[in-house]
Amino acid sequence: MKSMQLETREFKAQARFQRVSPQKARLVLDLIKGRSVEEALNTVAFTKKAVAPMVEKVLRSALQNANYLSQEQGLDVDVDNLYVKTALANEGPRMKRIRPAPMGRAYRYQRRLAHIIVALAERNQDGLVTKVADDAEAAPKAKKAAKKAPAKKAAAKKTAAKKTAKKAAK
Repeated sequence: MKSMQLETREFKAQARFQRVSPQKARLVLDLIKGRSVEEALNTVAFTKKAVAPMVEKVLRSALQNANYLSQEQGLDVDVDNLYVKTALANEGPRMKRIRPAPMGRAYRYQRRLAHIIVALAERNQDGLVTKVADDAEAAPKAKKAAKKAPAKKAAAKKTAAKKTAKKAAK
């Protein structure tokens, strides 16, 4: 008997060629990654960054895409169960500009553009992803690091012992 995997559906929205640097957009997008849609909308609404209204508009568009596609394709999507799966700000083309400089010269500078992409997905019915699973994955790494640490300390002690032995020999 084959095991059936349920495919979670993603609902995307993007705003291309936005007049903001991708670095500044990522500051706001990192705040909403992994959060529920309602919580993400509240977070963006109270963020004091200039890019926040753009991000809110893209987030609302992704939510409307989810509503529309669920009705159009007959999918059973619970809007309250949606969360922000990915939130990206990719680099767009740069606009080259010139600023006047002393003695008739000109300085070139670049205005950066960003492509903002937000994808929503529905959470599994099993439950939310907890940090306990993250700690369980980090535990084997911590054990490996703990095993390596004494070896490095022992090597440092040997070199110190060699140095004192050389000084005593002189």
